Amino acid sequence: MADPEAPDAGTMTSAMLAALAHPLRRRMLRMLSHRQSARGADFVDELGVPSNSISFHIRTLARAGFLAEAPELARDKRDRVWVLVPGTYNVGVPSAPVADAELGTAVLQALASEHQELLARSLSWVEEYASGRTTELNGAFARHRIMLTEEQFEQAMKGIEGAIRVADEASHDTPQGLLAWEIDIIAASERI
Repeated sequence: MADPEAPDAGTMTSAMLAALAHPLRRRMLRMLSHRQSARGADFVDELGVPSNSISFHIRTLARAGFLAEAPELARDKRDRVWVLVPGTYNVGVPSAPVADAELGTAVLQALASEHQELLARSLSWVEEYASGRTTELNGAFARHRIMLTEEQFEQAMKGIEGAIRVADEASHDTPQGLLAWEIDIIAASERI
């Protein structure tokens, strides 16, 4: 019998949704994506949150499958270093619906709000870049309109996710000069 909490085709489990529902845990994941690895003390220092709270949230993220311990990065046996678990997840699809639709909707609303913040940060930079006043690349805007069947669209999204995974893996070979890039992709058909 299949584990009801195991992700199916990248669908988030209830534990993943519950973990992402808390704004501090989303901040922790974002911070870790910028740093590659972190100790509990790093979270405390950067986020200004008490260590007992950070410990609780680290455990929650680890149980949900977002964080893993990286003993190879530890200074000694007592040192605990955390890294992100790679993966792309969705909040339910008809073939693998989310167990808690209300929680899934709340998480999507929170992620959409963060998407709006990312867009606002990008817009504050784009005028300088588009006008040629700066050449520093800090973002990108692209809009494409294409005609696809649902199956072709699903294949296109898998290709995009694969390209991002390949780029991420390649970045591990060139640790110098890396910047953390947040990439939000939103797609909508003419039906919505």
